[in-house]
Amino acid sequence: MKNRKIILIAGLALVFSLVTALLAGCGGETKPAETTGGGTGGAASDSSAAADSTGGDPAADEPVTLVVGAAQVPHAEILEFIKPTLAEQGVELEILVPTSEDTLNQLTENGEIDVNYFQHKPYLDSVVAEKGFDLVSIGGIHIEPIGAYSDRYTSTDQIPDDATVAVPNDGTNEYRALKILEDAGFIILKSGTEPATTTKGDIETYVKPLDIIELEAGLIVRTHDEYDVYISNTNRIIEGGLDPNANLFREGADSPYANIVVVKSDRTDDAAVKALYDALHTDDVRQFIEDTYSGAVVAAF
Repeated sequence: MKNRKIILIAGLALVFSLVTALLAGCGGETKPAETTGGGTGGAASDSSAAADSTGGDPAADEPVTLVVGAAQVPHAEILEFIKPTLAEQGVELEILVPTSEDTLNQLTENGEIDVNYFQHKPYLDSVVAEKGFDLVSIGGIHIEPIGAYSDRYTSTDQIPDDATVAVPNDGTNEYRALKILEDAGFIILKSGTEPATTTKGDIETYVKPLDIIELEAGLIVRTHDEYDVYISNTNRIIEGGLDPNANLFREGADSPYANIVVVKSDRTDDAAVKALYDALHTDDVRQFIEDTYSGAVVAAF
């Protein structure tokens, strides 16, 4: 009888030990699992909730890099000004200034850059029509009035007959150059001229005899001292170290040729692209343009 009691007590002790061990084991596994779940799964949930609540705000996720192809002046300078603002929103801006701006639409079309900022809409339209690119404008930022300059004369009435006048030969800019010559009383264009295709062949009447020389836009400022008058966009004048306000005459601030931000059509709703556009459309940017360029570049918003 005594032996049975000993065996029973020993058995109960063994069962108690096993139950205690099992409970301890379960408790040890449960606690780390809860900690791990709260440290990773919880963070992922918070990130998703933040993204949902911001509607795709790039700052809600990991920083993104936005590559923008731009002309040096004033485009890249304006982009440099807004870099810190975008960085605060989680958008790192990488600015590409190519040797030839003519490559920027192709690079955007190929997806090698995200955005370009160097052209006005009539020029973009002519490129899209010619090459079939799937590129669109998401809005205008500034205007670079095209103007007439001279190293030899300080007023229009000093310009002699048969003066040499250099004008850009690219789509729409040649029209703009000839239009300010018309507005200044030097020529009369044929009615119904198309801005994208206008050349000096569309001049109906020379009110004053002129020798108009059509040149690649980038060459005009580099060879400006060879001509009596040269016509160029103010950004190229600034790049050439010349005074953009020393013009004989130029477009007014009501020019329709605002420089635009351009993307592929499927990127118009991209959160980082929207952040870029919004950062360019602020009172601070307007003030920067006014202070930096003194009327040679005009905000278009």
